[in-house]
Order: sequence, then C-alpha cells, then structure tokens
Amino acid sequence: MAKILIVEPYFSGSHKSWALGYQDNSSHEIEIISLEGKFWKWRMHGGAISLANLFQKTKFAPDLILASDMLDLTTFLCLTKNKTSNLPTALYFHENQLSYPWSKSDRDVQKKRDHHYGFINIVSALAADKVLFNSEFHLESFLLEGKKFLKNFPDNNETKSIDLIKKKSRVLHLGIDLKRFDSIKRLSLKDPLILWNHRWEYDKNPKSFFKSMFKLKEKNIPFSLAVLGESFASKPNIFDEAKTKLKNEIIHFGYCDNHWDYAKWLCSADILPVTNNQDFFGASIVEAIYCGAFPLLPNRLSYPELLPAEFHKMHLYGDEKELDMMIENSLKNINKIRNISLAQYFKRFDWKSMAPTYDQLFSSIIEKKHS
Repeated sequence: MAKILIVEPYFSGSHKSWALGYQDNSSHEIEIISLEGKFWKWRMHGGAISLANLFQKTKFAPDLILASDMLDLTTFLCLTKNKTSNLPTALYFHENQLSYPWSKSDRDVQKKRDHHYGFINIVSALAADKVLFNSEFHLESFLLEGKKFLKNFPDNNETKSIDLIKKKSRVLHLGIDLKRFDSIKRLSLKDPLILWNHRWEYDKNPKSFFKSMFKLKEKNIPFSLAVLGESFASKPNIFDEAKTKLKNEIIHFGYCDNHWDYAKWLCSADILPVTNNQDFFGASIVEAIYCGAFPLLPNRLSYPELLPAEFHKMHLYGDEKELDMMIENSLKNINKIRNISLAQYFKRFDWKSMAPTYDQLFSSIIEKKHS
C-alpha cells in the first residue's frame, strides 16, 4: 500500500468530489491538503505557496504527489524540495486554461487576457512525472492549443516541450460516486420531464437550450422542466427570461442543497438535451444518464468518447435544428423513451471500477521512479 498526497488548490465542486471519492475508494493511504474553492485565479497564482506551507507542517510522508491542474506545480516543488526532491508527481487535468472558452464579460478578456494561467498549466505539466487527462478530447485539445500558444512568443518558444508532455500523458477518466444513486427509485411524472443539470454559466450554452424550450412551448407540446445546477452572482440573462416565459413548465428552478433532492430530479428526468460549448468530461451528464435520462448530446467535445459507438446515431446531434427535431420526437414517443436506459454502459465510471485503475497506475509510477 502506497501513501499518496492529493494537493488541491480549489477544493470545491468536481475537484472536491474527485479527491474525496478517490480517498474513499482507494486501497492506498490518501491524504488531502487543500484550499477553499474560490478566487480561482489567485489559487493558480498564489495557492502553491499556501499549500507548500501546509505540506511542510504535515507529518504525512507520501510516496507520490497527486496535484490538480489548478496548482502551480513548479512553485510548489521548489518550495518543498527538502521533502519532494525524490518524490514522483502526477498532475491531473480536470480542465485547462489553454482550450477552456472564456466569457466575453471576463475582465481579463477586456484587458486582452492574461495568458499566464495557460503557461502555469504548461510548466506544471513539464515538471510532473506523469500527466493525466479526464478524456481523450481533453488531452488532444490541450496538446493542440499548447503548441498554438507557445508559437505566439517572439523567440525560444519551446514548442517541442508539448511533445515532451505528450510522451508522458495518458487518459484517466473521472471516477464518480454513481452507487449513491442506486437507492433512489425512478419515477415518471405526468408530463415528460426535461432536465438541465449544469452550472449556470455561458460555456454551458443555456441560450441554445432555452431557445429549444421556447420552441416547444410555441408549438404547444406538453413538457415539464427541472433547471438544476449552481448559479453565481453573474449569470446569463437567459435564465431570468426562461423563468418568466416557462413559468408553467418549470417545476424546479435552482440549486439542490442536498444529494437526495438532486438525485430525485435526476431519477425523474426523461430527456437530457445538452447544448454545452465546453465539457472536458461531463460528470453531471454521466450522473443523469446513469439515473435513466435519455441523452441528446452534441457530436463534439468528450461526448462521442463517453457514449458507446452503437448509440451515436440515436443520441448525438449535429446542429440546433437536428436537436429540436430529436427533442420533439422523444416527447412524442415518451413511453418508448422511458423504457430505454444506458445506465449499464456508464457503470464503468463508478469509483468501484475506476479506483483499481488509479491505484495500479500510481503504484507503477512510484515503482518506476525508484527503479
């Protein structure tokens, strides 16, 4: 049994769930040092200093450092070299700041954007012994954007460093606690229930989603709508517009404070139309599909990778017109749709299946470092 230290500057949301999930399911001894999940830009700039101080104070002696993409790994290792100089390191990318789409309202865009965050990702990947991505799409997009990014520099742009990162990179899908949904009974409401269970942010493309909902209402096609997900102080205006226009269809609107409420809506959902412009994996989508929702996914991002090939024709769409057609067809054939479940194909992402893969990989990294 190895000792692994997870270093997480942004201990919130999927980052937190992932760290705790692996800790609970691993055969290794896992310790976590973390900072609260807020001020993400400051976490990437200064979090390494605070976490290095925490690590210097701990008595835990790890065999491997497992850091997330929000950590400036180079700074962390420099400040802890008395304890980490001989330790192998793995860097796990939940997201990256090179290919992540930025909002037009972001202050850094108005300032012509500070590219330092993407550079932190690159040098951290160079410093790590192993670089891990939550999907093949994520890995390929990072490598592509990394070379584009470095080509912008005036000289010594070191584009070959991306090739070095590629050689030590691999895909390690996200582990998810799917078994926690098993105790919730699936329910069917009178009107077909359409589900939104993403963050209320522009990269999830809520405008296209609600545009489709407005069309259904205009055609007098009956449906109900549950709008879940975390909202923030600044959210797209379309949510307020939808709350007014779809007041008769919406039966839930807002974040679920506990697992029971969240699971109840997922296990009641019939159709999951996804319009996201960004998803490096899609944990909320995997959860909804596992609970029985019928997914309608764009034929891009990580979705073709997650969905078995034999289901691509039925569940992947090319444009908004095709999505509208597929939603309408699903609503008109709701009894048939309710008898279709892809849950068995997504069990592979449960921690029970993923943890042994993680454990074996990290054991091999430790053995290689000391061989």
